[in-house]
Amino acid sequence: MKEEKIQFTHALEERYLAYALSTITHRALPDVRDGLKPVHRRLLYAMSQLRLGSGTGFKKSARIVGDVIGKYHPHGDQSVYDALVRLAQNFSTRYLLIDGQGNFGNIDGDNAAAMRYTEAKLTSISELMLQDISEDTVDFIKTYDGTESEPVVLPCAFPSLIANGSSGIAVGMATNIPPHNIGEICKALIKILKNPNSTVAQLMTVIPGPDFPTGGEIIDSNTTIKEAYSKGKGSLKLRAKWQEESLGRGQYQIVISEIPYQVNKSRIIEKISELIDTKKINYLETIQDESAEDIRIVLLPKTRSIKSTVIMEDIFKSTDLEIRFSINMNAIDSKFEPKLFNLKEILNSFIGHRYEILKRRTKYRLSQTENRIEILKGFLTVFKNLDKIIKIIRTDSDPEKKLIATFKFTKRQVEAVLAMRLRQLKKLEEKEINREYQELVDYRKDLNLILKSKVKQTSILNNEFSNILEKYHSKSIEGKRRTVINDNYQAVEYSIDEFDSKEPISIVCSHNGWIKSIKGHQDDYSNIKYKDGDKSNFVIQCKNNDKLLLFSSLGKFYTLSCSKITTGRGFGEPVSVMVDKSDNEEVVELFVYNENENYLIASASGRGFIVNTSDLIALTRSGKRIMNLKSDDKAVSCNKSIGNYLGVISGDKKSLKFLTYETSEIPQMQKGRGITLQKFKAGKTYYAFTYEKRSGIVFSSSNKKSIPFTNLKPWLGKRAQAGKIQPKNLLNRLLDK
Repeated sequence: MKEEKIQFTHALEERYLAYALSTITHRALPDVRDGLKPVHRRLLYAMSQLRLGSGTGFKKSARIVGDVIGKYHPHGDQSVYDALVRLAQNFSTRYLLIDGQGNFGNIDGDNAAAMRYTEAKLTSISELMLQDISEDTVDFIKTYDGTESEPVVLPCAFPSLIANGSSGIAVGMATNIPPHNIGEICKALIKILKNPNSTVAQLMTVIPGPDFPTGGEIIDSNTTIKEAYSKGKGSLKLRAKWQEESLGRGQYQIVISEIPYQVNKSRIIEKISELIDTKKINYLETIQDESAEDIRIVLLPKTRSIKSTVIMEDIFKSTDLEIRFSINMNAIDSKFEPKLFNLKEILNSFIGHRYEILKRRTKYRLSQTENRIEILKGFLTVFKNLDKIIKIIRTDSDPEKKLIATFKFTKRQVEAVLAMRLRQLKKLEEKEINREYQELVDYRKDLNLILKSKVKQTSILNNEFSNILEKYHSKSIEGKRRTVINDNYQAVEYSIDEFDSKEPISIVCSHNGWIKSIKGHQDDYSNIKYKDGDKSNFVIQCKNNDKLLLFSSLGKFYTLSCSKITTGRGFGEPVSVMVDKSDNEEVVELFVYNENENYLIASASGRGFIVNTSDLIALTRSGKRIMNLKSDDKAVSCNKSIGNYLGVISGDKKSLKFLTYETSEIPQMQKGRGITLQKFKAGKTYYAFTYEKRSGIVFSSSNKKSIPFTNLKPWLGKRAQAGKIQPKNLLNRLLDK
């Protein structure tokens, strides 16, 4: 065998392209005409071959899956069974294509029973999709092993793609088409038949938006939905449906009756329970799942003073009770090429498919009719020349040639004549043949008229869509719209303060960064226990609706919500659970956030500046970097700016020097490295603070005296000077405040 040298990149590109095209066209994307992926099409066709119609009995799913993978789909049995299960789940598929018997899973995410335990058959909608498949309406190709034939596409008298939607991930592209209401779809199809130039905006007067099997509420504007439908790509907000139930005496409970599409109910309940347990939402007492066949999730508020609308608005932000559903209407067109369709193009593709099916079906029926007319003509000739024909058959050695020569019979006619039975020669049979002949002649005229007249074809399709619309009208169980479209939704404005009862609590943070909250305020916190080797660092008296600001040695500020800090008798939890604080990051200061307060921050290199609390709130777990530090530097001090004089202590431990000067020499900044507060030859800056001239340096403990400003004059100077040896134990007394 001759070897051929090719470049590795060319070989890789060629094979990867083949793989990508195979994935796109034969696995992940649906056909725009019948809305099915190959596995779904093969599944429905195999079930029709097994004669599992809606009026028949059920058959084991294992038998169905076996036929599919044995004859048509050379893939794993589990993938085929998963496809079968999804088509039988009323929470996954808007209009069921398979009628399942047994355990087919639930909205909590529980899996279906094994295929040997479940049974299935086709629904009436699937029969509609397979209708006329035996009348040469679609092309057939050989299966993977060449022993069977399978349809390239189904005739599909039901607009499955836009009605049931589809989702899939291919190579370099994906599809996510939402389901819609069949009654609205049929109205849109009729509208296009009457006016082919209808715009997407005009079609939206009858199709206002998706209609999900699990209901819910769409809270996006018509403009947003229109943009998604026009481009074939976009997204919309979908949230759960809920109502308030009165319990009397002003008490109430919230009942969630519908959840967003493809959201796991049990995970929602687990998430809300977790938020309640960790005190991250302190306005709910408990959550109860009272669901049976219908969804009923009950939320019990702690207090009746909080409005239910405010509670739900916050729950929507914290859980998957509100999702953003992405629309990406990629599908395979009639040329077997992937394409991004808009709403009108999908509807037009279905109408074009139905025109093609109608023409092919009519041609097939016309061919069958003409064949039958041809045979009936031969029979009528027999009745007119009965004796002569009988004589030829009885006496001639080759009656076939003689009959063709004498009566101008065709090959088909003479074969039918020679195959006639004697009972067909009675007079009554002749009348029946004459009647049938006339009916078929009239029928042939109708068929020819259909083929020649586009108006007639349009009328037939109009009747088809009208019949579906009549069956699935808006008052029927399956035709009733489930998803509410609220295009006038106005976001509920609320403050986090509405959720809190403003109870006094104490926040305890250890030296190693373990934090917890304690109910109430105490005079003595010495009985609090810490982990071995750990000790107290901060004890802050506040309320449960307060926010804390944490300043770290890396110059970053983090925001902590007191209501979300764990409570209990244990050691609490690491601060790193609440924010993305690294292991080498020390807690420099922890204090209650108050609006429009100033703080003096300083680094070990002796630089610092004043910053306002309005610039310190971090909106993410990763915090907000305020002080820019070099790699060998770290933040060491953060104190409230309360006076017109500043003090700073720097140097090495054997020779600490103190310097004081007016606070006006320090700028207020939003972020940066700051300016030099004090110069020193060796060591580092330990502490920087402010104080009032009239009161001097005041210590909090009553047994320690303050230092009047007159006593501080020896250390008075200008910014960036070295200072003088500090007053005895000043640093220790400041750190002990």
